[in-house]
Amino acid sequence: MLLWLAELLKQDIGWLRVFGFITFRAVFATMTAISIGIFAGPAVIRMLTRLKVGQAVRSYGMETHLVKSGTPTMGGVLVLISIGISTLLWGDLSNRFIWVVMIVTLGFGAVGWVDDYRKVVYKDPEGMRSREKYFWQSLIGLIAAFYLAFSVSAPSNSKVLELFIAWVQSGFNMDLPPKADLIVPFFKSISYPLGVWGFIALTYCVIVGTSNAVNFTDGLDGLAIMPTIMVGSALGLFAYLTGNVGYSKYLLIPHIPGAGELLIFCGAMAGAGLAFLWFNAHPAQVFMGDVGALALGGALGTIAVIVRQEIVLFIMGGIFVAETVSVMLQVSYFKYTKRKYGEGRRLLLMAPLHHHFEKKGWKETQVVVRFWIITMLLVLIGLSSLKLR
Repeated sequence: MLLWLAELLKQDIGWLRVFGFITFRAVFATMTAISIGIFAGPAVIRMLTRLKVGQAVRSYGMETHLVKSGTPTMGGVLVLISIGISTLLWGDLSNRFIWVVMIVTLGFGAVGWVDDYRKVVYKDPEGMRSREKYFWQSLIGLIAAFYLAFSVSAPSNSKVLELFIAWVQSGFNMDLPPKADLIVPFFKSISYPLGVWGFIALTYCVIVGTSNAVNFTDGLDGLAIMPTIMVGSALGLFAYLTGNVGYSKYLLIPHIPGAGELLIFCGAMAGAGLAFLWFNAHPAQVFMGDVGALALGGALGTIAVIVRQEIVLFIMGGIFVAETVSVMLQVSYFKYTKRKYGEGRRLLLMAPLHHHFEKKGWKETQVVVRFWIITMLLVLIGLSSLKLR
């Protein structure tokens, strides 16, 4: 919105040309999101408390977490408001990637909101049942994946429909440009053609998988939000470089016209996350809830697909991956041993992984800070892939 106004008035007010720089708008998007979150936070927390949307703690969970019962949840609404307002103010609203990321974020946020609402209104710690939640996640993920298959491959909005028509006319058997290949980091020229259907399948898995992975991680005060900030900021750098023809050519990464504008969204997400952490740091005044965790995970996955860094996301989001794998292994092993021995056994003391370390005797703050440190290391490894090829 502000970019549009600046373009309109820059002939009369010369200094408004600074709005044309993505980096300038990204900095102010971050600052705007932080300001909105910090100043609106107390009011949102009071509103959630007044509405009695307190966290329902599972009876079979950690005993030390029972004291958190009643703490306001659904605080992810504050994050989404901060991201939305800041992005709309500072982003280029004609950019197709801004809108697809926003739609996915808000779509997954809506799914999470319904899940949280059922938890706090009906006092059901399980919330939305897995099949129903997975259905809506899949629907949003597939729509986004289908659109991105052509949007990432096309140089502009006008070419997206042309590419889609060409795919239909080819009998649904058309190859996509090399920029849509699955890129293997740390190598100069290793990539794997996916085709339209392969691209859609991979994108669906990345978006839905990342959304659920962040949700699994969101179990301790501040645990999920800081890794989200770090990974999102790194993806913002990838977006900026991918959208710049000079940098992308020098670094041997695909050039995706328009992807650089996602730096605005990533800046807003980082700012909103930092503001939320102000209230979510131990002992938390508010919890993110599924409305925030599912939305932020979906956003990270979508951005990674657009900038063609799915494997790098897997590396940088290693904590998210570990948390998800821990749940999958725990459930699979329990079912296997119950079928074989008549009694379910566990690989971990408790899943997700952060609860295992709590059971081992780590304090909550120790688990959180150590997971942050690991994420910082993994993000640095992911960023090093830009030059180490």
